[in-house]
Amino acid sequence: MLYRTFPLFGPLRASLAIIRRNHEFLVIERNDGRGVSLPGGIARWKEADEGTLRREVLEETGLEIAGEKLITRYPSRADLPCTISVFEVQTNGELKSSWEGSPRWLSIAEIAPRILKSQQPVVELLRQMSAAKLEDSPANR
Repeated sequence: MLYRTFPLFGPLRASLAIIRRNHEFLVIERNDGRGVSLPGGIARWKEADEGTLRREVLEETGLEIAGEKLITRYPSRADLPCTISVFEVQTNGELKSSWEGSPRWLSIAEIAPRILKSQQPVVELLRQMSAAKLEDSPANR
């Protein structure tokens, strides 16, 4: 945690995936006891944001990304100084657990109180996406 106080090389970069299924979002139930997080993680040296996204989603969920769209970027100092890129993604494959945790489909109500502090800014985005999905449903036309 020394890097939080002395970020010698500037803020780190991270990529997160928003993966939806109906009114639920895919999260990782973390093995470290810190709650849940969106699939994703810290970029390697000179790794593109999209490369980080693809690598981390595959490592944490077993899913391959079939398409991605950058939704937003925001700075965070919650854990480490970091610029976080958030992508909405489509995936292929079957879910599997990793050493980091187990993938779970949860509602926003289940995610909000348990998500990592560094990812809390994404909760409002998830709410907006879920509301837009409800408006687009055939029952609301």
